[in-house]
Amino acid sequence: MENVFIKETDTILQAMKTFDESARRTVFIVDENMKLIAALSEGDVRRFILSGGDLNNEVSTIANYHPRTMKEDDRDEAKEFLSRHNIEGVPIVDENGIVRDTIFWSAGKRTRQSDLSVPVVMMAGGKGTRLYPYTRILPKPLIPVGEKPIAEIIFDGFAEYGINRMIMIVNHKKNMIKSYFGEVEKPYTIEYADEDTPLGTGGGLALLRGKLDETFILTNCDILIEDDYSKIYDHHKKEGNVITMVCSLRNFQVAYGVVEFGEHGNITDMKEKPEFSFFTNTGIYIVEPEVFDYIKDGEFIGFPDIINRIKDDGKKVGVYPINENSWMDMGQLDELNKMESRLRGK
Repeated sequence: MENVFIKETDTILQAMKTFDESARRTVFIVDENMKLIAALSEGDVRRFILSGGDLNNEVSTIANYHPRTMKEDDRDEAKEFLSRHNIEGVPIVDENGIVRDTIFWSAGKRTRQSDLSVPVVMMAGGKGTRLYPYTRILPKPLIPVGEKPIAEIIFDGFAEYGINRMIMIVNHKKNMIKSYFGEVEKPYTIEYADEDTPLGTGGGLALLRGKLDETFILTNCDILIEDDYSKIYDHHKKEGNVITMVCSLRNFQVAYGVVEFGEHGNITDMKEKPEFSFFTNTGIYIVEPEVFDYIKDGEFIGFPDIINRIKDDGKKVGVYPINENSWMDMGQLDELNKMESRLRGK
């Protein structure tokens, strides 16, 4: 059976790690004898996070203690059962409630909810200095990850959701970018907005003023997320945000023992290789066209500064949390190698 099982006393943070390791959106809580106790979905965890919940709480605080189950004799009806109840997976249990197997919609691949018809804007004008020496030769959007450049992989991922309008804000080595995509067969169109001078991660958006009058997706040119864009979009609309930032959980373990001490040098606490968890900005957003009201033409500004302007104006800026393994970032050489390894393993 797949490793989609956790204990009732596990923390929500531990459950999120199981989501990552299994690439599933649902895990099951069992006892030491594999008797089913409850189920937990990514949606349960996401709602808990957005309500300000503590990830160190036990899963029992948010688990579903009335999970749906199936018997072995009904296995052939599993797909219809999953569809009817709109769930990703179901445990097969015997007469004693012991889990004998699990059935999921897909073999370890996350499925999308629905198609989208929104444009995608890619910020692709930077020099990519963290990827030297590669970016001395190629612009960052054309750095290959396997057989394709990263920008094409990103666009292809959006195209799977029915998105067919892509816009690139370009500057550094922009003619190389245009030349490459001009020769590639693709199920989408690409428009270009040319920066004459660097305008930061946000200033280039002013070039699209009057050209975008609908909700759009804004993305860096060096990141991939494996999550359902349609659910992110629906969350954005439901919350009424001007901007929704996709944030990923990150776990970091200090490689050394950490010592805390008081003003007289007395040790107050010691922790051996502690682990810290926090949410980081992935570099992908759902954005309303209202954002153009907060950018001046020709202004050099970072997108986080635009977010602060919108917040200071009393408008809503929200987050959509995803698991750590759902985000890949190739902004640095070691991360580029990790991304290539993951994509090769698919």
